[in-house]
Amino acid sequence: MSTYRRIRVPVRGGELAAAVWEPEATDVTTTVLAIHGITASHLAWLELVAALPDVRIVAPDLRGRGGSSNLPGPWGMPQHAEDMLALVDWVEAERVLVVGHSMGGFVSGTFATTYPERATGVILIDGGLPLPLPQGVTEADLPQALIGPAADRLSMTFPDRESYRVFWRDHPAFADAWGPNLEAYVDYDLVGREPHLHPSSSLEAVTEDSRQLASDTGYIDRLNGLDRPIHFLRAPRGLLNQPEALYPPARMEHWMSRLPALHVHDVANVNHYTIVMSPEGIASTVSVVHELLDTTPHDTPTPYPAKEPA
Repeated sequence: MSTYRRIRVPVRGGELAAAVWEPEATDVTTTVLAIHGITASHLAWLELVAALPDVRIVAPDLRGRGGSSNLPGPWGMPQHAEDMLALVDWVEAERVLVVGHSMGGFVSGTFATTYPERATGVILIDGGLPLPLPQGVTEADLPQALIGPAADRLSMTFPDRESYRVFWRDHPAFADAWGPNLEAYVDYDLVGREPHLHPSSSLEAVTEDSRQLASDTGYIDRLNGLDRPIHFLRAPRGLLNQPEALYPPARMEHWMSRLPALHVHDVANVNHYTIVMSPEGIASTVSVVHELLDTTPHDTPTPYPAKEPA
């Protein structure tokens, strides 16, 4: 079992919202920093928490999302990595195992390459490697190609929480995966007052961040500079549960040729969301976490500082 609490961390422009799941055991020897995707929140990791009750897990609401939605730009991976450093310092974790899903993979890679002394390992989950541009799409058009459906959702309002739950229950990615953890995640995402509730993510932040998900600009060279393996877990189905994966096998072969340290794990029968938001999907991540924890030296986390919870 683990206890859950929310914290707020001073960062540029205000406070970053985050959560910590602390095991009841007193001999915990590692911290996992779990970084969510482009329009998600820290509650995207509830299945990971359930599967790792003896591991300390720290998860942010990235700048422009969830409880951090009012933090100002500019956004982008370097800024998110800087925010992650502030979070790791705030919880007094000397080093962390970094796990990132979707855009959170890019934040994880940027954090690990910018502050390599603070990362014991890197796990990228269906994200964190530059995405192929869809045919006929230029980099200028990339935000619409990548986040068109998400942008539509962020512009919507909902009269009550049940209406938003229905919206997500009807989403093709979650047709067979709905449960209490998903409902908690969906409920947390809404802000405002009835009957004008709306998703918490800033469309401006999401749009700006999406521009950094396809181009390389030295990012792969920096990943190559890491002195440890990079684990990549791939979903065979896409954002809408379609057969076309976000990372087709041919694309992964390309990245394996460029990144000798890359270890690719195909996760069967999941899509881009359920690879982390279902018990079956998260099992593969848990397996890799256990593998890394068994082979990596860790620092013992110090007790929480006496700071006010959010």
